[in-house]
Amino acid sequence: MGIVKIDDDLHEEARRASAVMCRSINAQAEFWMKVGMIAECNPTLSFNDIMRVQVEAAQVGGVRAVAA
Repeated sequence: MGIVKIDDDLHEEARRASAVMCRSINAQAEFWMKVGMIAECNPTLSFNDIMRVQVEAAQVGGVRAVAA
């Protein structure tokens, strides 16, 4: 656990996004960091691909991927 300094404008964006997504500001920032890290390591994946893989990895019941 540590402290990360971020720009005030980015903090405000995280605050607004966290309210919409029903997450804490910290949880929103962690979500963005995790998705960003996965995207950097897998540049050919879309956001939807990243979310599908994460849902499948978490073995979330009742969620099925639908072919496009």
